[in-house]
Amino acid sequence: MSQKTDFDPVLPLSGMRVIELSNGKTDMAGRLLADLGAEVLLIEPPEGSAVRRLPSMHQDQSLYFATHHANKHSVVIDLTTAAGIERFLSLIETCDLLIDSSRPSVLDKLDGGGETLKQRRPEMAMLSITDFGLTGPYRNYSASQIVHTAMAGVLSRSGMPGLTPLMPPGSLAWEAAAIQAAFAGMLAYWQRLQNGRGDHLDFSIHEAVAQTIDPGLGATGSANGGKSALDTTPAGRPQPMPLYPIIPCLDGHVRLCVLNPRQWSAMSDWLGAEHPYRDPAFAQIGQRMTEVAGINAEIGRLFVGYSKQELVLEGQKRGVPIAALLTPGEVLHDEHFQARKAFMPLEVSPGITGQVPSGYLEIDGVRMGIRRAAPTLGQSDGFSAAWFNPRVTAVDIPDNRIRPLAGVRVLDLGVIVAGAEAGRLLADQGADVIKVENNAFPDGGRQSMSGDLMTPSVALGHRNKRSIGINLRQEKGLELFKRLVAQSDVILSNFKPGTLASLGLGTDVLLALNPRLVMMDSSALGNTGPRSRSMGYGPLVRAAAGLTSVWRYPDIEGSFSDGVTVYPDHVAGRIAALGVLALLIRRERTGHGGCVSISQAEIFLNGNAEHFLRESLQPGSFIARGNQSDDRVPEGVYPCAGDDQWCAISIETDEQFKSLLNVIGRPDLLKDPELSNLKGRRLRRSELDELVTSFSRNHAPHELTKRLQEVQVPAGFMQRLTEYRDDPQFQSRDFIRTLCHEGLPLPLPAENRIVNSLHMLDPELRPAPYVSEHSREIAIELLKLSDLQIDELLASGDLEVSRAPTKHS
Repeated sequence: MSQKTDFDPVLPLSGMRVIELSNGKTDMAGRLLADLGAEVLLIEPPEGSAVRRLPSMHQDQSLYFATHHANKHSVVIDLTTAAGIERFLSLIETCDLLIDSSRPSVLDKLDGGGETLKQRRPEMAMLSITDFGLTGPYRNYSASQIVHTAMAGVLSRSGMPGLTPLMPPGSLAWEAAAIQAAFAGMLAYWQRLQNGRGDHLDFSIHEAVAQTIDPGLGATGSANGGKSALDTTPAGRPQPMPLYPIIPCLDGHVRLCVLNPRQWSAMSDWLGAEHPYRDPAFAQIGQRMTEVAGINAEIGRLFVGYSKQELVLEGQKRGVPIAALLTPGEVLHDEHFQARKAFMPLEVSPGITGQVPSGYLEIDGVRMGIRRAAPTLGQSDGFSAAWFNPRVTAVDIPDNRIRPLAGVRVLDLGVIVAGAEAGRLLADQGADVIKVENNAFPDGGRQSMSGDLMTPSVALGHRNKRSIGINLRQEKGLELFKRLVAQSDVILSNFKPGTLASLGLGTDVLLALNPRLVMMDSSALGNTGPRSRSMGYGPLVRAAAGLTSVWRYPDIEGSFSDGVTVYPDHVAGRIAALGVLALLIRRERTGHGGCVSISQAEIFLNGNAEHFLRESLQPGSFIARGNQSDDRVPEGVYPCAGDDQWCAISIETDEQFKSLLNVIGRPDLLKDPELSNLKGRRLRRSELDELVTSFSRNHAPHELTKRLQEVQVPAGFMQRLTEYRDDPQFQSRDFIRTLCHEGLPLPLPAENRIVNSLHMLDPELRPAPYVSEHSREIAIELLKLSDLQIDELLASGDLEVSRAPTKHS
C-alpha cells in the first residue's frame, strides 16, 4: 500500500490515524472518523474479524461489514503471539486514537496493559467501548440491542398501551451510541492537539443509549410543553400523540402536525365551510385536544379519496404541516432523496451493487460518505508504521484535568431539541455558548403550558449557556450580531433552509466577516431538494424517512408507535457537534473555517445503512420485525412476575442457548438436534418463546437478569425513568447529577458526562439562561458598549433584556 505524504484539503480529519479493534456493535464510530478523512486501520486476526460474518447477509457477504467498514484499511495481526504484539505496538507509535471494543480487550493481552501503551505513545487517546463500562456492578454484563433499550429506559416508553413493550426498529441503539463514541474520541484528539496529552476514555454503550434515543434526563420536544420526560412518562406505554395523527388515504398514510393557530386555520379551511369545528376557540391546542378524536375523524373522511402525493402537495400549498408515511423501499426511490443523492451505489461483491446511504453530513457541500469499499482481509498488511504525524510535547497542566473546548466561542441560534443539544454538548465541554434569541420570534422549545419562564426541558437543554437578546430583523440588531460573528468561532442554526440568507446572513457574508468561522446548519430534510423547505417537526421527519412505517407491531395494522419519541433530535445534536469539532480540527491545519450541513431525516437512513442496502438488494426485507431478529432465537421481551414487568432476552450463540435451557430447567432439550443450531431454532421460534415465557412470568425481572447474565446470556430488565436514581450501575458511575435552577421549584436529575475520562472534567452545571438574561453583560464584555449605548439599543428594540424571573423558594 502506498503511503500518504500530504493532507487532503477537504477532509477535516486528514492526518489523523486511528487503530480499531471492533465488536460488531459500535463500528460506525470508526467509519464516521474514516468518512471525515481519518486513516482507520482495522486490526483483524488471521482468520478475519467475526464482524465479516455478521448479518444481514447477501450471497455470503455481510452487509454490516460492507457498510460499517467502508473507507477503512485491514491489517492482519495475530495478537496471541509475541511478534504480533510487537507489530501492534509499532503501529501504536504513530496512532492518535485507539478504538478498542474487542473482548477480551487489547489491554488484557499486553504485559503492563495501559501503561505499556502509554509508554509507547503517551499522547494517544484510547477509547475503550464496552456494553456497560469498565466499572460498576454490571461491568461484565453483555447486551444486544433489545437488552440495551430495555435497561436504558427506552423500551418502557415504546409500543402501545396494554401491549408488550416494542423495541425501536433497525439499529437505532448501537448506531446512536457509535455517534456519541465518535464525538468522545474526537474530543480527546482535539485535547491532544491543544496540549499534547493522551487520555483513556471509558465508554459505556448503556449510558450512551440512555442519553441519545429518548433521554429521560434531557430536553424534550415542544409537544411536552416544557416538561421533562420524567414528568410526562406514565406507567405503561404512552398513548399515541393525537396532535400527530396518522391518517389513512388512497395508497397508504400521511401524518399531520397541526400545532399553531395559523396552521389550524389552514387545516380548517381545507376541511371546508361546513365542518363542526369552525369556532375560533379551536385555534388553541387545548381546545382542539377536547375534540381531537372528532377532528381527526373529520380529516380522515376528507383524505380517504386522495393519494399521499396529492395530499402532501395540497398541504404544502395551504401551509399545513404534512408528510407522506413512506416505507424504506419507497424512501430508496423518493424524488427528494434522489435529488439530494442521499443514496449512492456500493459494490458488495463483484457484479453485485446495491444502494447505500451516502453519509451523515456534508462539509462545504461535499458528502462525507463512502469513498472506498470495505477492505478485503489483510488488504493493507504492507502498511508501514512510518507516518508524518510527529509527537507533540505535553503541556504542563497543574490539575491534570480540563474541559477540551475552553476558549471556543459559539453563537447558538438553535431551536427546539436538536438545536438545543448541539450547543449544550459544546457548552458542557467548556465552550462559551451564547444563545442568540428574542421575544418576537421565540424558540419553540421555551413554550410552556403554564407560561413559566423556565421549564425543566430548557434547564436541561440549555445549561452552561448564556443568552443575548438581539432582533436580527432590525438594522442595528443585525450589526450587533455581525460584530459578535467577527470574534466567534462557531455559529449553530437549525432554521428552515434559506432563513439566515433572507436576513442578510448567508454563508458568503458570514465568512467575509470571519474567514475562520465554522458554521453548522441542520434542517429536517436537508438544505437542497424539492422538499427542503418542509416543516421540520420530528414526527414528519420520521414519517418521511421510513422510520414510522417500521416502528410498529408487525402483526397489528396501524400500530405505529413513534408518536412520543424525540428521535432523531438528540442524535442530530451529536452529529452537529461532531461536525463542528471536525471543522475546528481542520481549522487548526488550514486556518480557514467552513460549513457543516445536516439532514435530520438522513440520520435515520445512515443509522440503518445495512438495512437500506439489503432493501435495495432484497426488496421487502426492511420491514417491521417487532422484538425479533433473524440472527437471534429466542429473542424478545418476556413477561415477568408483577404488574407490567418485563425482561429482554437475546440468544445469539449455541452456547448461550445451552445456558438458557439450563437456567429455565429444560436441559432435556439439549438432546434435540434441531435446536442445536440457529436454523433449527428459527423453525421453532414460537415454541421456544412459550418455554421462556412460562419460566419468566414466575420471576422478577432483576432476578432473572442476574441469573442469566451470570451464565453469559444477554438479558436485561425493563427499566423505567423513575428507577434511574436507584440503578446501581448509574450510581456507581455518577451517571446522574443534580441541577438546581432558581426558576424551578425542585432540583432536577441531569445527565453527567458522555464518557468517563482521565483528563476531561465533568460538565459544569451552570443554570440555563432566561431569554436575553446576559444581554448587558455580553454587550459590555464583547461588544464594548457603554451603558448609555446599551440603553439606546434597548429603547429601539435592537437589543433586549429578560423580564424579571419568578424565583421559587
